[in-house]
Amino acid sequence: ETLTQKESDIIKLNFGIGNQPPMSLEEIGSIFDITRERVRQIREKGIRRLRHESRSKILKTYLG
Repeated sequence: ETLTQKESDIIKLNFGIGNQPPMSLEEIGSIFDITRERVRQIREKGIRRLRHESRSKILKTYLG
């Protein structure tokens, strides 16, 4: 499994990956029209997927 588009978008927005400053859970929630708690849940699920061994090798290569 890879990240869903929503998981990817939320992680990027929350951590400021790319050319944007980090956004709060509330700010992200307003973009997706969901609660900040739901944003947190989606972010955590995405992070768990990234920590999975099969993807951590890819992530380590990407991050150096």
